[in-house]
Amino acid sequence: MLPGRFAVARLPAHAPIPDWASGPAFVSITRTEAALSIVCAESAIPDGVRAERQLACFEVEGPLDFSEVGVLASIARPLANAGISIFVVSTFDTDYIFVAASALQMAIRVLTADGYDVRRS
Repeated sequence: MLPGRFAVARLPAHAPIPDWASGPAFVSITRTEAALSIVCAESAIPDGVRAERQLACFEVEGPLDFSEVGVLASIARPLANAGISIFVVSTFDTDYIFVAASALQMAIRVLTADGYDVRRS
């Protein structure tokens, strides 16, 4: 688990990347034709910016090889069966799974019961 609370902000597709989308902690920036999405520490996102806030983050221990199959599905399945929604960001080395902070304790119980070792960093 990564420390702190996170949020995913939605900005217009052609907006410049804001100064607050930086820092030493987790930041992910994705631009599509529809939107600019920024995942970062919740505290970095200014009031008034459209965002899904109060997210907790699980980092999948990696690095994961691109040929590995089903890693994300095996984690998502028990969470989905428990009614826990996830938001995922993938990097070259691993996956980051975000859940609502209000569902964090249940997510830890579900993953632990499914054989995962959940550790706080």
